[in-house]
Amino acid sequence: MFFIASKVVFFCIQPSNVVFLALAAGLLFLRLKRPKPAAFFLSVSFGILFVFGFLPGANILVLPLEQRFATRVPDVPQEKISGIILLGGFEDGAITDSRGGLALNESAERLTETLRLARALPDAKVIFTGGSGSLFGGEGIGPEIRKFLVDSGIEPNRIVIENLSRNTYENAMFTKPLVNPNPQDKWLLVTSAYHMPRSVGVFRKAGFHVVPYSVDFRTRGRRDAVRPLDSISAGLARTDLAAKEWIGLFAYWMSGRSTSLFPEP
Repeated sequence: MFFIASKVVFFCIQPSNVVFLALAAGLLFLRLKRPKPAAFFLSVSFGILFVFGFLPGANILVLPLEQRFATRVPDVPQEKISGIILLGGFEDGAITDSRGGLALNESAERLTETLRLARALPDAKVIFTGGSGSLFGGEGIGPEIRKFLVDSGIEPNRIVIENLSRNTYENAMFTKPLVNPNPQDKWLLVTSAYHMPRSVGVFRKAGFHVVPYSVDFRTRGRRDAVRPLDSISAGLARTDLAAKEWIGLFAYWMSGRSTSLFPEP
């Protein structure tokens, strides 16, 4: 129920959708010859487009998320690591199912960095966790992830695949019984920098001692707080991404699924 509710609620408040709904409402009120509400909704629509599509509003939303745990891709840890936990979200399941192979999206750095870490830490388990996050169902592509890792030289007995989780909370809950984490274990958590705060909070709550390994940065650093976006569509996409994380942080904290509202290093 939480999964379905989160998808429906976010669809209604997703910034890019708000732009469309506000624009539609403004045009409707214009047709009804009600200029004041029409002006309000049109102002909301074009205001969001200008602030978050052209001005650096999207970067300002993303920066605190990315800066929370790292300002750059970290070095390979020197301490003993029990396992490398790779969060899904970099794979395109629909294209993979239709075309074969392993189709990746712009978060592919999650996978490439995990592969590099797996080679540098030969005693660590490699855990992939992620199923289909679609509201309309579907299956994860864990078998394809396993095949890719094996073909890339990772021993099959090191690989653990969790293929049913639909969100970050389920990533942690479904992974836990597969690896039975102990307090003395350290788990390298690999995910996008903007997604790391929520991921750390959830995995800590589940009993994992995680070492954050942030990848897939979307900003160059604080200087991007004053840098306009290259296109309105790119700005809106980044705004949607940031809004999802901030809303997710609040929802997970309120529902007791995370250790804190904004987990700290």
